[in-house]
Amino acid sequence: MRYNFDDMPDRRGTGSLKWDEEYAEGSLPMWVADMDFPAAPEIREAIERRAAHGVFGYNIIPDRWAQSYVNWWRDRHGFEMDPEWLVFCAGVVPAISTCVRKLTTPAEKVLIQTPVYNIFFNSILNNGRVPKEAPLMRRGLEYGIDFGALEEAMADPQVSLMILCNPHNPVGRIWSREELAKIGELALEYGVTVISDEIHCDLTDPGREYVPFASVSDVCRRVSVTCMAPTKAFNIAGIQTAAVCVPDKFLRHRVWRALNTDEVAEPNTFAVPAAVAAFEKGGPWLDELREYVFGNKLFAIDFLRTHMPEVGVTPSEATYLLWLDCSRLTEDTGELCAFLRESTGLRLSPGAQFGADGQYFIRLNLATSRERLRDGLERFARGAGEYRERKGK
Repeated sequence: MRYNFDDMPDRRGTGSLKWDEEYAEGSLPMWVADMDFPAAPEIREAIERRAAHGVFGYNIIPDRWAQSYVNWWRDRHGFEMDPEWLVFCAGVVPAISTCVRKLTTPAEKVLIQTPVYNIFFNSILNNGRVPKEAPLMRRGLEYGIDFGALEEAMADPQVSLMILCNPHNPVGRIWSREELAKIGELALEYGVTVISDEIHCDLTDPGREYVPFASVSDVCRRVSVTCMAPTKAFNIAGIQTAAVCVPDKFLRHRVWRALNTDEVAEPNTFAVPAAVAAFEKGGPWLDELREYVFGNKLFAIDFLRTHMPEVGVTPSEATYLLWLDCSRLTEDTGELCAFLRESTGLRLSPGAQFGADGQYFIRLNLATSRERLRDGLERFARGAGEYRERKGK
C-alpha cells in the first residue's frame, strides 16, 4: 500500500474532542465519528502551502471549488451536478440547523428515521421544533425502511421537513434507488422538503456504491437539499468545509439566503484549498483507506463472533461504525458504557441517544489502527465479562 494507516500519531494535547475529553491515563476513545488517521498527504501539502503565504484575510469561493465537487460526484457517484446548484457552508450540521430554522416554523415537526445520528435531535430541539420519529423496521439484526410508518408521519400536516441519513448512521445501510425514489414521491405528495445528509457517502465498503438522493429522479431533485462534504471521508472535520446541493432554483434561493443570514456561508482560509485537494488528489488515499477500514470491520466481526457471541453485529455497507446489539448483556447500554469506561478506559457511544430501540445498542468506531482496534475489542470483552458477573447474568 502507498499509505501507512498503522502509523498513529498521539492526538492528546491537540485540543481533540475525541482524545482530550478523556481524563484518565490509558483511556481509549472509540466513540465520536472521527478517524485517528492523519489526513491525506496531498491535503496536508495544500494546507501547508496556503499557510506558508502568511496572510489570512477574508476569502472568496472560486469556481474551482464548485467544479471539484461536480467532478467528484460525476466520476465517483455518477451524478451530474450543475455548479450553480452548490452553496458553500461551514459544515453539514450548521447547514441542517439553518434549514430546520429557516424552512419550518416554531413548534412544527421534523421527520427523522430512528435510530439515527443523535445531532439531528439537537438541530431540531435547539431550534424550537419537534422531532417526529418514523422508526426504521428491524428484522433480527437488519434494518429497513417502514414505509407505512414513514407515510403516516409525512401525512401529519405539522411535518414539512424530513432529515434523511444517506448512507445511514449508525446502522450503516446504503438506501437503494427504489427506496429513495419512494421517499421522494411521498415527500412530493405530502409537501415535505428532504434534507439528505450524505456526509458518509464516500465511506462505503469496497465494491459498494451509494446512490445520491437527488440523482434518483426529477421528483427527488425538486424536493431535496443535499448536504455534502469531504470532511468525514478525509478526516478534516476541523477545517469546517462543506456544501449544500439544491437543484430547485426557488428552494436554492431560500437556502442560500438562510445560510448567509446565519453567517455560515463564508470559508475560512483553509476550507477551499483542503476541499479542492481532497477531491482533486485524494482519490488514491481514500481507496486505500476504505480497504483498511473494511479490513478492520472484518477483524472486529470475527473477534466478536469468537469472543463475544452474545453481541450481535448489525450488517452494514457503509461508514466506519459498527452498531452492536447488546440486549443479551443489558437493557441499558448507557450503564454498560459507563462501566466499560470506568473499568477499562474504553469509551463507546451508548445507543439511547440515537432514538428508537437504541438503549440496547452500542456504536463502535473502527477508524483506527488494527493494533488499537484489537486493544479496544479486548477491553470490551474483558469489561463486558466483568459487567455480566456484577449483574449476575
